[in-house]
Formats: sequence, structure tokens, C-alpha cells
Amino acid sequence: MSDPGAVAGDQLRAFVERIERLEEEKKVISDDIKDVYAEAKGTGFDVKILRKVISLRKKQPHEREEEEAVLDLYMQALGMNGPA
Repeated sequence: MSDPGAVAGDQLRAFVERIERLEEEKKVISDDIKDVYAEAKGTGFDVKILRKVISLRKKQPHEREEEEAVLDLYMQALGMNGPA
């Protein structure tokens, strides 16, 4: 009969190794993304706005519209939209 602790240990080690590999892949991808942003900046694009555009593209149109409406409401309440 095999040692139950050894089986759990092997399984745990496999999970840890998979996570470590994925973390390394994530770092490589993150570095690649940073390089693309640097390239865009070097071409003259505003990286802060580019990040915002990418964030907005991840949202559904109704989510964007709702967020923009609330932002507009808050800005009006603070007098940031000019005369009402």
C-alpha cells in the first residue's frame, strides 16, 4: 500500500510547479505589454489615454454608458461641466 502523504505531496508539488510556470508566463506577457506601451509612447500616443481606451473596450456598451452618465452627474454636482 502506498503512502497517502506521498500521493498528496506529489499532487501538491505538481500544482505548485504549474503555478510557477504560469507566473513566469504571466511575467513575460506583462513585459511584452509594457514594451508595446513604450513603443506606442515613442510613436507619440498618450499611454494614459491608451490604457483608458483599453479599459473601456473591456466593458459592455451599457456599462460604459452608465459609467459616463454617473461621471457626468458627479461632475455637474461639483460644477466641473461649466454653467448648467
